[in-house]
Amino acid sequence: MRGLKVPSFYRIMFKKIVEQLLDESLLERKDLFLIDFDILPDNTIRIVIDGDNGVLVEDCMYVSRAIEHNIDRDEHDFSLEVSSAGASASLTIYRQFVKNIGRVLQVKTNDNDYEAELVDATNDEIKLKWKQREPKKIGKGKITVQKEINILYKDIKEAKVKIKF
Repeated sequence: MRGLKVPSFYRIMFKKIVEQLLDESLLERKDLFLIDFDILPDNTIRIVIDGDNGVLVEDCMYVSRAIEHNIDRDEHDFSLEVSSAGASASLTIYRQFVKNIGRVLQVKTNDNDYEAELVDATNDEIKLKWKQREPKKIGKGKITVQKEINILYKDIKEAKVKIKF
């Protein structure tokens, strides 16, 4: 089938089969969750997963086998790529934020950039906290103040975990 024009109903049905197998595999492993899923025109299936406790190679193999072992290769010609989001990938869904509470994030919004500790994540927003030096209100010098902000997910352009070495 590679390189041939495939009828759209075939592509839709193939995608439904893969989605169902993917959903079933993630239902069995509630610690894993989907970040991205796509089927390219050449029938390459690309799946990106994350996990509440990170993702091991074995986790990617588990999802890969759950799909690959349940699709007839004589009927469907495809390649399959299952990977983890990666340490430098942007946070895009609620569960990624929850798993990173307590870590320092770099968050870009339309109005500002923040480098701060993620202290909470709800279904609608995140809460960041950081310390900042500011001029004293009276007298000379500066004092350290605690700052915090709530940011709606819809206002986040990009959020990444700050990697420390």
